[in-house]
Amino acid sequence: MSLDEKTAGAQAAELHRRPPVPRWLLGLGPLVLIAILLGLFSLLNAPGLAQLSEGVPPKEEVAVEDVRLTPGQIEITVRNEGPDPVAIAQVNISDYYAPFTQTRETMAPLESTTLTISYHWVDGDPYEVALVTSLGGKITAEIDAAALSPERGSSFFSLMALLGIYVGVIPVALGMLWMPFVRRSPGSWIRILLGVTIGLLGFLAIDATLEGMDVVAENGAFGGTLVVFLGALLAYLALEGIDAWMRRHQDLSIAGLPAALPPQRLALLIAIGIGLHNLGEGLAIGSAYSVGSLALGATLIVGFAIHNTTEGLAIVTPLAKEPPSLGRLAVLGLIAGVPAIAGALIGATVYQPALSAFLLGVGAGAVAQVAIKLLPMMKDHAGRTFTPLTSAGIILGLAVMFATGLLVQA
Repeated sequence: MSLDEKTAGAQAAELHRRPPVPRWLLGLGPLVLIAILLGLFSLLNAPGLAQLSEGVPPKEEVAVEDVRLTPGQIEITVRNEGPDPVAIAQVNISDYYAPFTQTRETMAPLESTTLTISYHWVDGDPYEVALVTSLGGKITAEIDAAALSPERGSSFFSLMALLGIYVGVIPVALGMLWMPFVRRSPGSWIRILLGVTIGLLGFLAIDATLEGMDVVAENGAFGGTLVVFLGALLAYLALEGIDAWMRRHQDLSIAGLPAALPPQRLALLIAIGIGLHNLGEGLAIGSAYSVGSLALGATLIVGFAIHNTTEGLAIVTPLAKEPPSLGRLAVLGLIAGVPAIAGALIGATVYQPALSAFLLGVGAGAVAQVAIKLLPMMKDHAGRTFTPLTSAGIILGLAVMFATGLLVQA
């Protein structure tokens, strides 16, 4: 066979060769097949598996999410956490069967319903509300001391915004007044203050995690305590990804090794982390006040203010050698404090336990990531991160947060 014939044969084979399948189609194909199989499985009512549930009583798992009291009425929101539909058939309050209406007659899995119960409750009296399902199951809701729930009007939202300023913006701004002291401190003092900052952030991470777990301790509709750790992991990875992106675009690597974070950016990350934590804190405060379970007296406001003032110190400590302008300090303070306002407003309007727990987890993961980023800045001239002084600073930070936290007993 001549060379021309071989060339012609190769060209003919090339023409008859099938074009390659697009990569996106290769990835989409299995997903389409899975969707088709699941659809058929559902339409055929799980052939061969229906007999497994024969003789097994339905499983009823219902969690109480919200209780509100208005004149002559009690509103209770519950959610179905189980795999089977649930219907509320009766409401019993202190051995009295009360008439009620509800937004949904039957709750499918993960669905909720709000019951409006006609009952002339007495201010200050305790009540036990029992919701009886159509199968005879009982869900209880405790009201320790009946009190009128606040109306959600313009004055209420103004109060929530003011509350966010009191517990978020003002304390952080006051804490940032330590900037002149930090600037004039020698290197050994700076390392101690960095240790204090890590202790503060570490306490916030632990406290937010425990608080989030407590919020969903009796509510596992959307994963229960898992949403706390999911939020923490997502926040940690998100901040790590943002930091890596900024390093790559600003050429902050030396010989392929990660360089220490610039103080200005580290202060920004601290402000973001504290802001996310204050978002979850504001959410918890707003939701508690909206259902009348939080007595916001002057003592409690002072407790929150003292507790959160230390957050301002955490922001300015990395800036000891590179003091920023007043405008930049103001921006950092707003980033850390304003989310408390947003959290209070959200918590007062669309409270949902899983959402609160998730956001508390986000705050925990964010401040934990920042605390880890601070560790390299504590190194002394010998390259040691943990020394007697820095360890004492961390312990002091934890102790200060624990002591001020005792002032906040909501």
